[in-house]
Amino acid sequence: MVSLDDAVLARLEKGGSRYEILVDSELVDTWKADPTKVSLDDLLATSEVWNDVKSGDRPTTDALVSVFGSTDLQICVEKILNEGSIQLTTVQRKKMVTEKRTRVIHQIATTATDPKTKLPHPHTRIELALDEIKFSVDPFLSVERQVQDAIQLLRPVIPLAFITVRLAFKVPGKDYGGVHHLLRELIMKQEWISDGSWVCVIEVPGGMKNEIIGQVASRSSEVSVKELD
Repeated sequence: MVSLDDAVLARLEKGGSRYEILVDSELVDTWKADPTKVSLDDLLATSEVWNDVKSGDRPTTDALVSVFGSTDLQICVEKILNEGSIQLTTVQRKKMVTEKRTRVIHQIATTATDPKTKLPHPHTRIELALDEIKFSVDPFLSVERQVQDAIQLLRPVIPLAFITVRLAFKVPGKDYGGVHHLLRELIMKQEWISDGSWVCVIEVPGGMKNEIIGQVASRSSEVSVKELD
C-alpha cells in the first residue's frame, strides 16, 4: 500500500458531489490498462472512497450506488480513474515530471547509439536535445510511450540508431555467481572451459554496451570481453 505522503488524489465530480481516492501515481497507467495486474492494496493509500479526503467526509451508501451502481471498492476506483482526474500539488507534479524525464533519458541512452561512432549518446546530450525540441514530459503517460514520442522528435536533432551487439565474456570460476546473476536474462549461450573459467555470449542494445561491461568488471576484476561481429 502506497504511503499517504507519496499518494496523489484522484477525483471524480458527478451529481453535484465529488468522490476522491488516494492512489499510487506510478501504478495508475497499469491499472487503467488492466485492473487485474494491480491489487487495490498496492494502488490505494486508504481503502476508502471519500467526498473530501482532507476533511474526512465519506459518501453515503445510497450516494455510491447512485453514482457507481455499487458500493464495491474496485468498481468505484475504476470509474474514478477512468472518468475522473488526478489532482497534483505543484511539488508532486514537479517531482513526478523530473523522475519520469530522467527515466525517458536513461532509456534512450541505453537503447540508442550514434550511428557514426556506434557508441551511446551521453545522457547530457540527450537531455540538451530534449530541451532544444522543448519536449514536455507528461507525469501520467508511460515511459515507453514517451520514449517513442521523444525519439521521433529527436531524430532531426541528433542521429539515433537502434542496434544490438553481441558480447562474449570470460570470467574466472570464482566470479561466476555474481556475473551470472547479473547477465542471466541476457545470455544466449554459455559454457565452462578447461581452465576453469566460465564464458558466455549475450546480446544487448548498443547503448547498453559500456554500462554492461562496467557492471561485469565491478564483479570480476579479471574479466575479458570481446565484441563479436
